[in-house]
Amino acid sequence: MTHTIFIDGEAGTTGLEIRERLEARPDLELLLLGDRRRDVDARREALNSADAVILCLPDDAAREAVAMVENPSVKVIDASTAYRVAPGWAYGFPEMDAGQRDLIARSQFVSNPGCYPTGFIGLVRPLVKAGLLPANYPVTVNAVSGYSGGGKAMIAEFEALGAATAYRAYGLSLKHKHVPEMTRHTGLSHDVLFTPAVGNYRQGMLVEVPLHLGALPETPSVERIHGALVEAYEGQQFVEVADLDETEAMTGIEPEALNGTNRLRLHVFGARDGEQARLVALLDNLGKGASGAAVQNLNIMLGLDEATGLI
Repeated sequence: MTHTIFIDGEAGTTGLEIRERLEARPDLELLLLGDRRRDVDARREALNSADAVILCLPDDAAREAVAMVENPSVKVIDASTAYRVAPGWAYGFPEMDAGQRDLIARSQFVSNPGCYPTGFIGLVRPLVKAGLLPANYPVTVNAVSGYSGGGKAMIAEFEALGAATAYRAYGLSLKHKHVPEMTRHTGLSHDVLFTPAVGNYRQGMLVEVPLHLGALPETPSVERIHGALVEAYEGQQFVEVADLDETEAMTGIEPEALNGTNRLRLHVFGARDGEQARLVALLDNLGKGASGAAVQNLNIMLGLDEATGLI
């Protein structure tokens, strides 16, 4: 059986990545509008005739597209931030909880997670759920992404002849649009303190959560923190937890190491008898952080093997 897919916003960074992952698949047929992609009537027809649509649009444009969907059988995946904490929308992180994959499979509307939140939620949610990290704990998350995460304007800026920017901190107002989903989907009761940055490389991401274990109830060990993550992701194909022996031997993490994949790797650093831990998530901001996640969710929603077309 061939499923028809419409990517609304296929010319953007995420849209192009998704199209590249889908167009060679014999089980899918892409509905391409070409020069008619800005024609409202053509878009409306495609949005209601496809088996599934993937929205790669700014928030307001995504809301307009959703309002055009009148066919209840059309599956919708939105890659913007518009619906990540909205009622009636499933959050598209299948590995997040035991029932999340089934929720995605039976939902018409799925919100694709943000790239930074994927790493953060992957690290923190299991600890909150296990009671190792109190819901009211003041959590800080530091992160750096390749410049592709900023879209076409930032890509052009960093790739311009003579561009000299090496690293830039941003989100200095502490009101980054990812904070609501980071807080909601980890089970925290207070907004996280999020300090993002962009580096002078195209793609790849590190998301880091430092913890003072001595300030937590029962002073959990690095081994207990690691064990909670291992238990949470046991048997998952795309989320892995680095072994403690492996992390003890590491002297650094290359943010581009998982580029081109849909994988998320979690690390726990710290002395086994110490009172501090440094949790680090590694992922491709355009892979598990965007297009890869969208394809994984699409596969689940269509009842296909969720790893189809992914590595």
